[in-house]
Amino acid sequence: MRLHDRARLCAAVRHIAREKISFIQSLGEGAFGRVFLGTVDYLSPDEPTTLVAVKTLKDAAGEEARVDFEREAELLTNLQHANIVRFYGVSTDGDPLMILFEYMEYGDLNNFLRDRGPDRSVLDPGAKPVAPLTRADLLKISVQVAAGMEYLASQHFVHRDLATRNCLVGDMLVVKIGDFGMSRDVYSTDYYRVGRHTMLPIRWMPPESILYRKFTVESDVWSFGVVLWEIFAFGKQPWYELSNHEVIQQVTSGKLLTKPEGCPEEIYKIMLTCWKMQPQDRCPIKELHSQLENFCKAESEYMPIIE
Repeated sequence: MRLHDRARLCAAVRHIAREKISFIQSLGEGAFGRVFLGTVDYLSPDEPTTLVAVKTLKDAAGEEARVDFEREAELLTNLQHANIVRFYGVSTDGDPLMILFEYMEYGDLNNFLRDRGPDRSVLDPGAKPVAPLTRADLLKISVQVAAGMEYLASQHFVHRDLATRNCLVGDMLVVKIGDFGMSRDVYSTDYYRVGRHTMLPIRWMPPESILYRKFTVESDVWSFGVVLWEIFAFGKQPWYELSNHEVIQQVTSGKLLTKPEGCPEEIYKIMLTCWKMQPQDRCPIKELHSQLENFCKAESEYMPIIE
């Protein structure tokens, strides 16, 4: 990043001195850099140390990656919501450039769902048993993702890559939307490569995004429907039985994902309202959030114990 770019970035977002940042371990590697678990000294006056996730930019990253890095920091500065991963600031005094986020102890939602789903014993026979997720838990997760997406839409922010791999889980089943930019490597089979640099999450994309690269709040609604499907399928890959080329054919010809096993019919109907071929016909995210909240309340009132 050029010096005047760094000065402008520092003026727009919170700057954290590099000497206050310590790395603990690597959390993964993305296309443009690594993500670390770390700590920051006195991020707030009453906390000597704060656990953080640190996204770094490789020294060899191109100018486009650096511009994206700067843009991400500036955008995140203005996003503040209980279901959006909290952005702390940047460190630009030296290389690598860093963006700091809150650390979510249970990692990404996709792995969290798989580890607590019915196929856990088959996928990993030697794994320690964990409490399975109830239908009430799945609804709680869904409501939180909807709340985060409603907020993003209110800010005229288009996510473009909403998926369970890009949501994070914390204590007390708190779920937040966030993308540390490493899921394209960790979940490489979820993406379809176009050219040398473009990776598209076509299994989560509506027809207009696949055919015309058009991304809007309405295309995010389609992706939200796929996220609901993922949640009630305990992290299975959408269209897992098909190749990427076959998925493109299915989606652009109007075929839809079938109801996950055990998913309530009412929830599947909500998914279907997200998957209308015409973007303007899709249910607004605010209404989806309201429907899920009402369904959640009805479940707790009439089914206090959900097996």
